[in-house]
This record gives sequence, structure tokens and C-alpha cells, in this order.
Amino acid sequence: MSVLEIKRYPDPVLKKKALPVEELNGELQGLIDSMIETMYAAPGIGLAAPQVGESKRLIVVDVSTREEKHPLIVLINPVIVSVEGKIDSEEGCLSVPGYTSTIRRSERVLVKGVDREGRPVEIEATGLLSRVLQHEIDHLDGILFIDRLSPIKKEFFRKRYLRKNR
Repeated sequence: MSVLEIKRYPDPVLKKKALPVEELNGELQGLIDSMIETMYAAPGIGLAAPQVGESKRLIVVDVSTREEKHPLIVLINPVIVSVEGKIDSEEGCLSVPGYTSTIRRSERVLVKGVDREGRPVEIEATGLLSRVLQHEIDHLDGILFIDRLSPIKKEFFRKRYLRKNR
């Protein structure tokens, strides 16, 4: 296990669609362990494989707080099966440090995938977990939360962020 480098916008790897995981082997298990360590070290509540330079459909999520513990989620080849409602909330991203914005997402999602042992997983989520699952699955499709900004906000972001992070 090791803490991996988190790729930052505008790294081109963040805009590529990740490939499905074909085999659950020791190499993948090592990547999962390193992603978990990296997420906690950042600190973050979710991380997708493309954020550490790996073109794999793999995410790790933990929305626990000091007050409320939740199980760590490892999802391989996750798919959003259904969505319901819309809600606006503030988002940030480890790959876009120092920037947050209000993003509209589905209020409730049903996500299917497999866990690190290859067992089928189905998660019905609302609230923060719903938002984080959507955010991380977006990464697997080469979509950053800033891609969901209005054109005016997106232009403002680009000018401000790129000037600040040269």
C-alpha cells in the first residue's frame, strides 16, 4: 500500500473514459488498498481510479464523519441504474483543489457493481452518499464536476483557477 499522486485538472487522464475491470487479481487489490489510503490521506470522501492515473472503472467511497460512521464502499464497474429527484448542493474535488461550486444532481440513485471479492453489490443512496457516488462515477466517464457548471460559471472558473494554479 502507498499514497498515490492525485492527478489535478487539467491533466488529460481526467477527461478519458475509464475501461471496465476485467479481472480481480492481486494487482487490482493492491490498487484498491492504495486508493483507500490515498483517499483518507488527502483527506477525501471518495476517489476514482482515473484520479490516480489508472484507467479502470473503480471507485472507493467513505462518507463517515466523527459523529456518524458508514461502511467503506469499494465498487468495481459501477453503473447508475436509476435516479430520482434533483437537488443542488456544494461540491469540491481532490483533482480540483481549492474550488467548490453548487452542482445539481439526482437526489436518489440506485447503483450496481461488484465489490473487491467480485460479489454483486446494489446500493440505494440519498443525501451525501448519493452525491458522492454520482461524482465518482462521473470521473469514470471523464466528467469533472466543473463540467456541470453553467457556461458563465465554467468560464469564470477556468480564468480564475488557471491563473491561480500556473
